[in-house]
Amino acid sequence: MWLYLCGMNYFELYGIQEAPVVDRRGLAKKYFDLQKKYHPDFYTQATEAEREEALRLSALVNQAFRVFSNDDATLAYFLECRGHLSHDEKFTLPPDFLMEMMELNEELAEKGREEVEGKIESLEASFKTEVEGYLRPEALPSLDERALNDLKMYYFKKKYISRILDRLPD
Repeated sequence: MWLYLCGMNYFELYGIQEAPVVDRRGLAKKYFDLQKKYHPDFYTQATEAEREEALRLSALVNQAFRVFSNDDATLAYFLECRGHLSHDEKFTLPPDFLMEMMELNEELAEKGREEVEGKIESLEASFKTEVEGYLRPEALPSLDERALNDLKMYYFKKKYISRILDRLPD
């Protein structure tokens, strides 16, 4: 479950725009700046309450960095912030997608990962193409209900394919 800091989310903590993707340039610098500000080692002479708060904030900085370092986690967090995803949500994917995944599983069983890798990459690229316009910073103000639902569908399709690939031997 994602943690919020006194009503402040990870985007606010890092001082970046709430978006389905984040610009990773400068993310490490922001992380180090926040750790310099909140790391418990800098609060050894502080009160017990201040040390506990520093420890909590430092942990949040770490959690946010892990989220922002992963595109899928960032998208999930963004959708959660917008009220379009809940932790461990069970989402029903469309039957045509599930049929396509069943065929992909059969193909993987027959041919193996290496022979089907191109098809998987192509599928993922087609899913991304459907939402690419929403993944640009300039699109953020126009992300309406439909766009958020499309992003959610994209997230769950990617997650489904990832689970298939995770089950395969390397």
